[in-house]
Amino acid sequence: MSFGASSCANSDPHPSRARGLLGAIYPVGMRGLTSPRLLAIAAALLGATSIVSAVTPEFADRLHAVSSVFGRDAPTVARTLVVAFGLALLLLSRGLARRKRRAWQLAFALVVATAAAHLVKGLDVEESLISVGFLAALWAGRREFVAPGDPESVRPLTQVLLALVVVMPIAVLHLVGEVAYSDIVDDGILILISALGLRAIAIWLRPTAEKVRNIPAERHRAEELVREFGRDSLAYFSLRRDKSLFFSASGMSFLAYGVVGGTAIVTGEPVGVASERPELLAEFQRVAHSKAWRVAIAGVSSEWLRDVTDLGFRSLYLGDEALVHPAKFSLDGRPIRKVRQSVTRLAKAGYTVEILCPADIQPALRNDLREVSAEWRGNWPERGFTMAMDALFEYDDAFVVVGRGPDGKVGGFLQLVPSPAASGYSLSQMRRRRDTPNGLMEYLIVETIAWAKNRDVAELSLNFSVAAEYLRADGGLLRTLLLAGDRLFQLERLHSFNRKFFPEWRRRYLCFERWTDLPAVAISYLQAESLLTPPSPWAGRTPDVSDR
Repeated sequence: MSFGASSCANSDPHPSRARGLLGAIYPVGMRGLTSPRLLAIAAALLGATSIVSAVTPEFADRLHAVSSVFGRDAPTVARTLVVAFGLALLLLSRGLARRKRRAWQLAFALVVATAAAHLVKGLDVEESLISVGFLAALWAGRREFVAPGDPESVRPLTQVLLALVVVMPIAVLHLVGEVAYSDIVDDGILILISALGLRAIAIWLRPTAEKVRNIPAERHRAEELVREFGRDSLAYFSLRRDKSLFFSASGMSFLAYGVVGGTAIVTGEPVGVASERPELLAEFQRVAHSKAWRVAIAGVSSEWLRDVTDLGFRSLYLGDEALVHPAKFSLDGRPIRKVRQSVTRLAKAGYTVEILCPADIQPALRNDLREVSAEWRGNWPERGFTMAMDALFEYDDAFVVVGRGPDGKVGGFLQLVPSPAASGYSLSQMRRRRDTPNGLMEYLIVETIAWAKNRDVAELSLNFSVAAEYLRADGGLLRTLLLAGDRLFQLERLHSFNRKFFPEWRRRYLCFERWTDLPAVAISYLQAESLLTPPSPWAGRTPDVSDR
């Protein structure tokens, strides 16, 4: 979004705060019970009422009257439809609460059909009148539903609807007794129709996807702000080309985010004038809610956490960032002897280190570095979104630490990006060839720390260790579960690697709007970090940080 974006005059400057159980389940765009929230609750109640009505016996005289007009099998078909409509309304209730236009459209059509089906299934005038009343309320609140749908959903939705068109006549013929099937076929048809129906609703209601706009003027402005205000070690990662930028009205601050699975994930702290942060985040929430996105913030520091929670966000400990202070770092002493031994061994073996800026990297070396990176990663996806860059040679103020063997061949490298206002650097990438000696990464990091010390660098951010506090614990169920998944996610291995340098641990948090959003937010965050993306079938072993 351009940095000229302005706030609505009547918008609440603070995010909404869910109150009570209903508030936790149904998000709102402003304080109090809004029309969409009321309609969402009413839709859920109508759906539940319809299901209960469909599974309870009808009045005999009413059922006889309906059967005489519509036929003996009509009430059975109508009862089945009422159950389906009721379930659909329950599913749609959250979409209504998020002000989704498509949820309103589908709910309106379903309520019309529900009102008619109640009459056909047993002349249930009471339920039909309730449906009509809710229909009037939906119409009255139609202007509140402004969140657009995903335009890319038309094609897959059409495919699902065509499948339903094929299956539904088969089911109807069976219901009216024209065709008989075995119990297995009956169950299969029911499961298939249910699955297709749920899939159709999910596609229809999926939120608008975000297409990143790399506008040169915005990117240049963001770079200026990072250089002037980028005190946090995550600030530079806001410049990734696959992140969208959202600027304050003054253009003096911005935040970076990505949209995954309907969740807008803000990475790190906003960069810029500190006093603008609350208003910037509140305006971003307003825009996100208008698109039916949840909002989450990954990598919130302890210093900023209070400000975020004051705005109504919930928080969950995410992990620890490992920071080394070059002026205080030393290889002396028994605790760090393994690192010291690795450095000594590799230096004696003839390994050398060269630290270059991208402009000084010649084409041949660039090809070597790309080859090392590809070999290390194998067929696994490139991981990292919050604390990693998306390219090697496109950021002029980054540095690449190259390690060469005695034969001059590149064995591994590091990439560093600055946190300019804090006189620090952050480690963005670590890559090595698989046939290099153990300890190469330790050697490169120690040499980097020495280089940083000579440049009066205040701090060097190594890696982020997810759930580090629990991994450091002596026992417990959570630690056991984390260790069980270490082969895939390598959380414990990365944490053990960081511990070798005796860093300062800086806590980071994941913040989100409601506790009921947490499962969806967690999945979106893992997807953004490529932790849920499997390798291709031909992938080799997982890149292992433990033998770096």
